[in-house]
Amino acid sequence: MPQVGSRAPSFTLYDADQKERSLSEFFVKGKKTILAFYPGAFTSVCTEELCAFRDMFAELQKMKAQVVGISVDPPFAQKAYAEKYGFKFPLLCDFTRKVTRKYGLIWRDIDGVKGYDVSNRAVYTLDDTGKILYSWVAANPDVAPDFDGIRKSLA
Repeated sequence: MPQVGSRAPSFTLYDADQKERSLSEFFVKGKKTILAFYPGAFTSVCTEELCAFRDMFAELQKMKAQVVGISVDPPFAQKAYAEKYGFKFPLLCDFTRKVTRKYGLIWRDIDGVKGYDVSNRAVYTLDDTGKILYSWVAANPDVAPDFDGIRKSLA
């Protein structure tokens, strides 16, 4: 699992529009990136979390920060999810679970469904070079992130 002070592991994933996106493209001078891993589109806590980020959008822009959501959902589900809830930030699709494993976030057999592995809920704040400034990983995916901690990491 990546630690504060280390560099975030690189990756390339498809977004909701089926376009390949690399982590490095979000590194913009003077801008921070919030990587928000979540278990699945259209689930209650995930929707609560991503809607909170959506509602914080103007505040995050003032803090020179951007959000990138990541789950194991396919592009089609991510697209429908973004459209339904008006998410203006990218939702990336780790349907192979390669990035989730790289970050040490696999949550196995979610809700007792054997073989259905998802990303645990986690948030990383990165600086404009990819260095991890803040890390929060849920002890259980039913817990929403610490939004105050995220705000503090951006100050």
